[in-house]
Amino acid sequence: MPNSIVLAKNYTGLLDEVYRGASVTADLTSDSSMMRAGANANEILYPQIEVTGLGDYSRNSGYTDGTVSVVWKTTTFNYDRGTKIMVDTMDNQETFNIAFGMAGATLQRDKVAPEADAFTFATLAGVDGISKAPAAIYADASAFLAALLEAKSIMDEDEVPEENRLLYATPTLLNGVMALDTTKSREILSTFAVKKSVPQSRFYTSINLLDGKTTGEELGHYKKAENGKDINFMIIHKPAIIKFDKHTASSIISPDNNPNADGYISKYRKYGLVDVYKNKVAGIYLSHKE
Repeated sequence: MPNSIVLAKNYTGLLDEVYRGASVTADLTSDSSMMRAGANANEILYPQIEVTGLGDYSRNSGYTDGTVSVVWKTTTFNYDRGTKIMVDTMDNQETFNIAFGMAGATLQRDKVAPEADAFTFATLAGVDGISKAPAAIYADASAFLAALLEAKSIMDEDEVPEENRLLYATPTLLNGVMALDTTKSREILSTFAVKKSVPQSRFYTSINLLDGKTTGEELGHYKKAENGKDINFMIIHKPAIIKFDKHTASSIISPDNNPNADGYISKYRKYGLVDVYKNKVAGIYLSHKE
């Protein structure tokens, strides 16, 4: 058992490191202190706050009475995914205890992180009321830069705070505008708190999550939906979204406790939510291809 405990500690640390390095949406994770449990186990409550405006001040009676309305909105968790992998004891031993760790790291890097990113972008892209650019394929970096400027102007007019705006774009577009290295390009890019390249394979307006069970979906993971479009870029105001993992489980079963085979088992599950505050949909701007 001591060897199993040591392996579990080392393995978990490796998983955390790989996920942070591979995910491009980790910056969007919400403050969990703003959430509370709903009446049902699959629900979460988040606050939506409104205040009344200014009124005329009277030198006799003073201030007008304002009100604050705090309404707890209910939403349902929309992400519940997991898998179980096994590495034979001899395979692990003959690779000097590397095989099991590598299998877990590969799972996180190649499957968990890309799927979490793709689900986040597709979910936000599908929210009603967000700002959208006309569908387009940008001919060059200058065209992309013009589209960014238009997006910035729209969000400015919608009074979306400039702080905490995050820019996500395909590597081709983002590298192209960075290569311009002009005063205009630097000035526009500097307005974003975070600038991240997103591989096109994670950047769709709609995806299908494969269940890992039915015919044709045995390998699990995700794929672009038939009605999905390739995303050019998204601007996300972090306070506008809810991205919260209620439960992430990563446990290890040693061969001694494996009733089916002589091998190490790793179980991984993530249960969470990606959503947008209903009064902050202007904080999402989407551009996708035709």
